[in-house]
Amino acid sequence: MKKFNKYINSNVLFNVANLNSFTVTIKIIAGLFTSKFIAIFIGAEGLALIGNISNFLRAIQSFSALGFYKGLVKYIAEFRENNKELEKVLSTSFYIGFLSTIISALGCYYFAGYINTFLFGTSDYTNVIEILAIVLPFYGLNAFCFGIMNGYAKYKFLLIINIIGQIAGLLITLLLIWQNRLDGALVAIVITPGLIFLITLVGILFRTSLMPFIKITSVSSRMLSKLSPYSIMAIATTVALPLVMIFIRNYITNEIGLKEAGYWEAMNRISEYYLMFVNSLIALYLVPKLKNIDTKKDFRKEVIGFYKSLMPYFVGVLVIMFVLRRYVVTLIFSDEFLPTEDLFLWQLLGDLIRVMAMVIAYQFLAKKMFSHFIILEIFLFVTLYFSSIYLIDVYGLEGAVMGHFFTHLLHFGIVILIFSSSLFGIISEDIE
Repeated sequence: MKKFNKYINSNVLFNVANLNSFTVTIKIIAGLFTSKFIAIFIGAEGLALIGNISNFLRAIQSFSALGFYKGLVKYIAEFRENNKELEKVLSTSFYIGFLSTIISALGCYYFAGYINTFLFGTSDYTNVIEILAIVLPFYGLNAFCFGIMNGYAKYKFLLIINIIGQIAGLLITLLLIWQNRLDGALVAIVITPGLIFLITLVGILFRTSLMPFIKITSVSSRMLSKLSPYSIMAIATTVALPLVMIFIRNYITNEIGLKEAGYWEAMNRISEYYLMFVNSLIALYLVPKLKNIDTKKDFRKEVIGFYKSLMPYFVGVLVIMFVLRRYVVTLIFSDEFLPTEDLFLWQLLGDLIRVMAMVIAYQFLAKKMFSHFIILEIFLFVTLYFSSIYLIDVYGLEGAVMGHFFTHLLHFGIVILIFSSSLFGIISEDIE
């Protein structure tokens, strides 16, 4: 324990995580309350439909903004003292991103019927898709101003606004579920991003001095080419994965049943809650460290050090969750969801392998190995879909989580192979 504490203090592991831990905790608590209300007032079948609209919302939000967010943050931080380049960054990301958002919103509105059939089958929730289309531009504006404030490193300010948005979104979601059951839940999911428009309004007031920098004449093809790798990465991850999840969920619904699709969604939600903190911890701490690493020796040291400090605790949490899985399911959901117990083993094993791979795979982003990252992500999602479908046919619902485990095990093996010389080879001064 002393060795672990010494490592934490010397590497500022938890000190960095503490900046984000409170808002992550609020997000998890909000998710737990929402899940409980869904279990009580809607049930497993409704949760499956809620899973589809949630995944679609994530995909369309990222696609409509062209995934510019991370690139915007990076180049604002880089050019904050260079007014000419800053003008090009702001103008290009605003006009191109907002145009894409408007086109996406119009597409959602006029093709709401087709989207409804894809997400909900025979159920008619076209009005929900139309509401989503109306809210979508506000999400784009919010992401733009969020990126500006993040680029100027106003982290505490953003965390406070995020917490306010989470609490407000939770209260409205619970109220709508209580009053309108499934209809209320679906509407709450699509309007919540619009509620976070508060961030945009505050952001505009906070950085009114930047408004003159946003000019349509300053839209730059060169800056667009700089932002495009981030756009492609976003489409390859935050768009592709939610769509794959929808396809798998629809397959479960058609081949096994809507209630079983709800059990699978419940397992995904439980997984998402504990992975939320782990993901933020890795992104906040590890990626900045990897960016400053230039030797294989340091890379190996960071990866092994992170494994030694975090993984034993993560494994402990997973073991406890598996042993107490019945109580976990009834605590978060209800007795109706007890069949979810059968999905824990393969899901938890898959998540363990997923985190182990993630620690190494972040090197792709840290060293701007964009092509490697994109190709591997596409391979990951294709493998996830086809392995899940095949194993569902053979083992039923449990095959979906078996596919999750198999996919991340294969992904981990490939990542290890790519960085084998850095992790296991003879130490030299230059890292791959």
